[in-house]
This record gives sequence, C-alpha cells and structure tokens, in this order.
Amino acid sequence: MENVVNKPRVQLDRDAWIVAATDVLADEGLAGLRVEVLAKRLKVTKGSFYWHFQDRRDLLMAVLQTWRDGRIRDIVKQTRANPGHELEQIYHVIDIYSTSRSRRGAMIELAVRDWARRDPEAAAIVAEVDDIRLRCARDLFLACGVPMEEASSRCMLLYAYVFGISLMIYDKFDSDVGRVKRDIADLIAQSANMKKRQSA
Repeated sequence: MENVVNKPRVQLDRDAWIVAATDVLADEGLAGLRVEVLAKRLKVTKGSFYWHFQDRRDLLMAVLQTWRDGRIRDIVKQTRANPGHELEQIYHVIDIYSTSRSRRGAMIELAVRDWARRDPEAAAIVAEVDDIRLRCARDLFLACGVPMEEASSRCMLLYAYVFGISLMIYDKFDSDVGRVKRDIADLIAQSANMKKRQSA
C-alpha cells in the first residue's frame, strides 16, 4: 500500500486576501471583486475567506482602509522637509510623483476613484486622502513664504499635474520630455523659488 502524503492546507492571513483583492480591483474594477474570483486566484476555498471577513463588504472596507493608510504614510514621508529645505522638497514631490508613479499604483488609484463615484464611504476615504495630500503640499509652499491663497492654488496645480500626467501617453509629444517636466516643475515652484531668493 502506497503512503499518501497529505499536502498541508494553505493558510492565508487577512493581508493576503487584501493584497489579492487590491490586484483584482486594479485589473477588473469593483464589479470583478468577488469572493469566488479571489478564492480561485488564491487557490483556496471560500471558507478561508469567511475565517477572516464577515462578508464582501468587510473585505471592501479593509481594502479601502489599507489603501488609505498606505497613501497617507507615503504622503507624510514625501512631504517631510528639514527646515530651510522646503523648496527642495517641493521639487522632490513633483519629481517622485510625476516620474516614479508605477503603472500598477496608477491603476489602483483610478480603480479606487471610480469606486468612490458610486460609494459614499469610498468617496469619504478618497476625500480624506486628497485633503491630506493638498495640506501637506501647501505646508511646503507656506514654509517657503508663499501666501496662503497662492500656496493653496499651487499645491492644487501640483497634484492636477501629477494625476494628469499619470493618465497621459506623452512620449511622442516632445523630443525632450525630461526638459518639459523640469520646466513644469519650475512653473509650479516658481513663486516659492522667488520667495526663497528674496529672503536669501
């Protein structure tokens, strides 16, 4: 008689389900985010899902909360500046978010925003993230001596540019895309740059 080796059952933690759900959200949108699809992708039974989540809505809220926490952590990190180096940090924020945004990250962002158009709880979380994004960027402009109203306009312009460029295919538009991006960064930071030179 042959010895039958029983394979150990795969035990997934809550985070594994959230990561897989985020991937499905990016690929297929909210409509494609179903428990059956996730279980099949993860090669487990639906029973594993219900060990960690009450229902699909519980999973959706966990995905939103994880996205929110990750975005806020990143925003705070990227907009933190040593005193006297706020202008450099403005350029850093423009550069990192306009050149280093991964395609995957952009797809997740778009999927969450599409979700927020139809779901008040998702909309509230997106609004919270956007508010923190804008306030953190505005604080950098204020630290450079830019007046409040102008700082508000410039941080809005910064994020309009960052999100806009993530949606565009612009490689054939200009032979020197790097120069175009540097020029745009200068236009966004221009007032802060002038204030810094005046105070020097």
